[in-house]
Amino acid sequence: MGIYEELLARGLVAQVTDEEEIRELVNTGKAKFYLGFDPTADSLHVGHFMALCLMRRLQMAGNTPVVLVGGGTGYIGDPSGRTDMRQMMTPETIQHNCDCFKVQMSKFIEFGEGKGIMVNNADWLLQLNYIDMLREVGPHFSVNNMLRAECYKNRMEKGLSFLEFNYMVMQSYDFYHLYKELGCNMQLGGDDQWSNLLGGTDLIRRKTGANAFAMTIPLLTKADGTKMGKTAGGAVWLDPNKTSPFDFYQYWRNVDDADVVNFIKKLTFLSLEEIKPMESWEGAKLNEAKELLAYEMTSLVHSKEEADKAQEASRALFRGGVDSANMPTTELDSSKLVDGSIALDELMIEIGLAPTKSEVRRLVQQGGVSVNDSVADDCKMAITEADLRDGVTIKKGKKKFHKAVIK
Repeated sequence: MGIYEELLARGLVAQVTDEEEIRELVNTGKAKFYLGFDPTADSLHVGHFMALCLMRRLQMAGNTPVVLVGGGTGYIGDPSGRTDMRQMMTPETIQHNCDCFKVQMSKFIEFGEGKGIMVNNADWLLQLNYIDMLREVGPHFSVNNMLRAECYKNRMEKGLSFLEFNYMVMQSYDFYHLYKELGCNMQLGGDDQWSNLLGGTDLIRRKTGANAFAMTIPLLTKADGTKMGKTAGGAVWLDPNKTSPFDFYQYWRNVDDADVVNFIKKLTFLSLEEIKPMESWEGAKLNEAKELLAYEMTSLVHSKEEADKAQEASRALFRGGVDSANMPTTELDSSKLVDGSIALDELMIEIGLAPTKSEVRRLVQQGGVSVNDSVADDCKMAITEADLRDGVTIKKGKKKFHKAVIK
C-alpha cells in the first residue's frame, strides 16, 4: 500500500485536483508540498493537529514539506469558515505568534538540509508594490468566480471587506512564489480552503503553463458533524501552558464512543492493521481504545513522559482517588490576591477551570465544585494565601481536578 492509498484508508483525503498525478507524486516521494498556517494565536490548537500529522506522514514517505507561516497573510485574515471579520493584529503580535508556531511545528516536521523547509510569507508579500502586484496577477482572477467561492459566499450577507477579498489573491500568490523559488508542486489545506487552493493552481498554470496540484483534508469533526477541538473553556491548545498535558489527555480520553476509532485512524500513527480489530470493540474495550487514543495523542504533542503522568493521574481519578503528584497545577502570583485572599470564582477563571464567573456560579449551585474534597456552596468563598501555600485542589464535575499554589 502506497502512502496515498493509506491516506485514503485513514479518511485523510477530501478533494484533489488530479488524483492519478497526485497519487504518483506522493507514492514516489516526488511531492514538494506546502501548507500554510496563519498566526492568529500564540499557539497551534487541535484543529491544526491533523494537518501537521498529514505533513509528517508524507515526509516519512519521502516527500518534502514546506511549512508556510503566514506572517504576511496574517495582516489580512482568512475569511474562510467565518461569519465575521477577524480582529486586526499588530506586526509585533504577528511576529510573536509566528515564533511560537515554529517551536511547536518542529515536534512534527523534521527541518534541515534536504529535509523540511520553513518559510514566512511576510518575506515576499510585505515587499510587493501594489501597482506591480495588480498588473502581475490581477488579470488572472475573475471577480465573478471569486464571489462564487464558498469562503466568500458565506460572508456576503453580513458584509465582506475589500481587505478580506484580497486573501485568495495573496494565498494564490504564495503558491506561485513557492513554485518559482522552491519548486513546490502541491498545496495542502483544509476542506474549507478548496477555492483558495484552486486559485493558486490556476495562477501557476496561467503564468507558467505548468500544472501544480492541490489536495484538501476533511475538517476534524465528531460523528454528529460538530467541529472538534473546542471545550466550554475554549480551544484545546498544543501549548502546555494553555492546555496542560493532563487536560489534553482527558480531552481525548472522554471522546464519544462513536468517534474514538475514527480519531485513532486519522490522528495516530498506529498501523491500519492494529486499528482494524478496534472497529468491532464495545463496552470496556472501547474505554481501552480511548485510553490508547489519549496516550498516543499526548505522547505526540507533549512527550511519552507527560503521557505516562497524565495516564496515571487519569486512572487514579477513575478509581476514585486523586494523583496529586501528576495533577495539573497553576502557580498563582501573589498580586492576584486582595487582602490576602482570592474568591473561588476568580481563582477558577485564573487556573482555567471556567471561562466566566457566571459559569462558576452555575456549577456551584449544581454542586459541581469541590475545594479540598468539600463541596463548595459559595462561589465567592475566600481562598487565603495560607491555603494556597499548602496547595488548594479544586474539583470541577466528576473528572476535572486542578491544584492552585502561591508562588
